[in-house]
Amino acid sequence: MIRAYAMGNFPKKGLELYEEMLSLGISPDSLSLSFVIKCILKIGSLIGGTQIHTLVLRDGHQSDTFLLTALMDFYSSCKKYNDAYKVFNEMPVKDTVSWNTLIGCFMKNRRRHDALKVFDTMQSSNVCQPDEVTCLLVLQVCAQLNALEFGEKVHKYIIEHAHGDSMCICNMLITMYSRCGCVDKAHEVFRNMARKNVVSWSALISGLASNGYGRDAIEAFEEMQRAGIPPDGHTFTGILSACSHSGLVHEGRMIFDRMSLLNEAYEFVKSMSIKPDATMWRTLLGACRAHHNPILGERVIEHLIELKAEEAGDYVLLLNTYSSLGGDWTNKASSLRKLLNEKGIYTTPACSTIEIKGKIHEFVADDISHPMRREIYEKLDEIMNQLTIGGYVAEITTPEVEGKRFGSSYHSEKLAIAFGVLSMPPGTTIRVAKDLRICVDCHNFARILSSVYNRAVVIRDRNRFHHFRGGCCSCNGYW
Repeated sequence: MIRAYAMGNFPKKGLELYEEMLSLGISPDSLSLSFVIKCILKIGSLIGGTQIHTLVLRDGHQSDTFLLTALMDFYSSCKKYNDAYKVFNEMPVKDTVSWNTLIGCFMKNRRRHDALKVFDTMQSSNVCQPDEVTCLLVLQVCAQLNALEFGEKVHKYIIEHAHGDSMCICNMLITMYSRCGCVDKAHEVFRNMARKNVVSWSALISGLASNGYGRDAIEAFEEMQRAGIPPDGHTFTGILSACSHSGLVHEGRMIFDRMSLLNEAYEFVKSMSIKPDATMWRTLLGACRAHHNPILGERVIEHLIELKAEEAGDYVLLLNTYSSLGGDWTNKASSLRKLLNEKGIYTTPACSTIEIKGKIHEFVADDISHPMRREIYEKLDEIMNQLTIGGYVAEITTPEVEGKRFGSSYHSEKLAIAFGVLSMPPGTTIRVAKDLRICVDCHNFARILSSVYNRAVVIRDRNRFHHFRGGCCSCNGYW
């Protein structure tokens, strides 16, 4: 019964039954305690969880891997990853589920680098090897961190251990390669799949769209329809991104339109049989920012608030839309800033990452934390001088995007690119991931650098991919 309450939406009844069980002098076994933990987790009681932990130690359940894994999951969900890690370290026997739970714990608590280290540790151990779930989790981390080298290593492991036929694994590989800017490899995985579902097609369409292959995304969508696979919300989000990012006005209108026809796109999203999720509204909000439509942006924000899914970055998009228009809109921007302060909504500094020899390096604006900071800043100054000769002129961006003690000179992506130039052989593609939208100045910086230094630069920002080659960008000015 406790299990039934825990798995349903009646956690309080489950705890009441547990208390009744104790009052009758019946000692719960490890299985009962694991479902009690699930009940406590659903009502969000940290104290209750620590009390159960005490019972586990008192009643001699320290060797029960199943129960201790449930405790790890509890602490992880309560943002107590140190406590979860302590439980893991004290487990006498660790199975694959407990290792996967640890990876999930690090992911939930934004300790992604540690999650990758766990995969390496599992591989080097002779007890538990990564399974399909492990690979799915780690590939997700690689996609988030833009960790292409690590992702390729995981892919090699998948092939060597016969996990390559799994549809879930293949779908995640498509997403990972797409989010690392390797569309060819994503397409290769897709082509080699024996079976494809709506997730497979949506992953491919979204990957093509975010990397600037809008027409290819639309062609894939049409092929998907011919294959008789009905689209879902993620598919429509991908198509909306394809039209928005590639400037496909005529083609987009056939599906749901954008640009000066944003209102039609809005009506289309509202009228869909599938309830639009936060990602879909956020994609439309990005289009409002790109085409200076703050009025529609305000309506889109309302839908995000209704879903209780609004983020600080969404308000930043709207704020920058106001600021870019000037005039009376600056008053709107001031009012919104005041509202954000009153609500306690603060934006975190933008962060850019770059992978060098399998290690992820993080940068924020004006960063002085990196051990090679002196060499990085010297290299960036040298690059700026070279680009100025090549025609680069710095632009001042809106202050909501990223803190700028020195204007936009030392934005996080510039520092990451400079570190890439400093650390990677000439001709090597520089791949950077940023958690906010790239500003105009940094976009020009990367575009001209790709020509002056004759090397490709790939930047994944909050909205899409930018592939810079020979002084041009794949976005064609749509971002």
